[in-house]
Amino acid sequence: MTSTGILDSAFWLTAGAILALLLLSAFFSGSETALTAASRGKLRAQADKGNRGAETALKVTEDGEKLIGAILLGNNVANILSAALATALFSRLFGANGVAVATLVMTALVLVFAEVLPKTYAITAPETAAARVARPIRLLILVLTPIVTLVRMIVRLLLMVFGVRTDPDSHILSFREEIVGALALGHSEGAVMKEDRDRLLGALDLSDRTVEEVMRHRSQIEMLDVAARPDELISRVLASPHSRLPLYRGERENIVGVIHAKDLLRAVERFLRTGDGQLDSVSDLDILSVAKPPYFVPETTPLDEQMREFLRRRTHFALVVDEYGDLRGLITLEDIIEEIVGEITDEFDIDAEHPLKRTEAGDCIVDGAMTIRDLNRATDWALPDDEANTIAGLVIHEAQMIPAEGQVFSFHGFRFEVLSRKENRITRMKIRPL
Repeated sequence: MTSTGILDSAFWLTAGAILALLLLSAFFSGSETALTAASRGKLRAQADKGNRGAETALKVTEDGEKLIGAILLGNNVANILSAALATALFSRLFGANGVAVATLVMTALVLVFAEVLPKTYAITAPETAAARVARPIRLLILVLTPIVTLVRMIVRLLLMVFGVRTDPDSHILSFREEIVGALALGHSEGAVMKEDRDRLLGALDLSDRTVEEVMRHRSQIEMLDVAARPDELISRVLASPHSRLPLYRGERENIVGVIHAKDLLRAVERFLRTGDGQLDSVSDLDILSVAKPPYFVPETTPLDEQMREFLRRRTHFALVVDEYGDLRGLITLEDIIEEIVGEITDEFDIDAEHPLKRTEAGDCIVDGAMTIRDLNRATDWALPDDEANTIAGLVIHEAQMIPAEGQVFSFHGFRFEVLSRKENRITRMKIRPL
């Protein structure tokens, strides 16, 4: 057969069809990468600015299983059909060697022009590419829905045979996990500062943490006996670094009110103006009449919920009780905010010794009451806080005893040495990674 007979209209039609199918395959490959790699958060931001393509992309990516099914179906049909046409075309040109030539040529063309090139373009600007291809892909999904549905049913039946059940409404990664992963990656690459990472992670963790984990224990609460003389109570309120102090009657568990320093000073000023003006007459002041009723919260309350409740009630102070109603501690709005921004100090805070010090040998000297979360945040360690809230609690839990001074333990990849103990409480420890 002459070359003119080979290169007839059928030849050029077949070559044109192969080229069109390769372009179609490239479109499907690029669309798959763009729509799966695009950030839904960025698409939402663009959609809110009026980008219709981004809005369509959001709708298309809602059902990831249907999206992938439709794109893969179209892509495979295009690749298989182009390979079949190429085999026929090259067999006509090269005879028995046409199959081998077609395999080599189509592999190179599909790999470069239908896979790597469009995917590379899509991954460089996934949101832009996703907005451009969203409308035709949406139309493709509508056309192929019956076939995709049938394929989905077959796939699920096969997976059920192996004991795997799929949930079409679930996402591979939750938004929270995606944000946490992005922050960790950004910090490791130097794009996110440690302080910024800690603040953002602290805000995300509020819903997973409870009041019990951050409250001040009842043994550390400064209280006032309502039966004491008013002038003595006033002196103690003025000497205290705290602006709010609980009042108890009889025993410390019996909280009858909470006194605010500003309310007390207003009452004293009003008492002096309306009385004889003598400071000694303050002894007749009824402190309990100035106090506010106590606000109690359960120890299992999530921190984000408690913060909203503080803001709703316009109060910053709550007493924490357990399931039996017994006092466990107290929590303030500042305690919750410190879980996000870190330690907050003002001019009235007592200059206590810092709960964490580093030695020249690389050891960490910590207060036993320091929370595990604060230690992890300060050192970038990953000590578990599932069974205990404080460092002392972790050591006691792991040792299954109350250690004596000088005892050394090794667990979770760290060495713990008890430096000091007061009664049954571990007050100072030395920690270093093994």
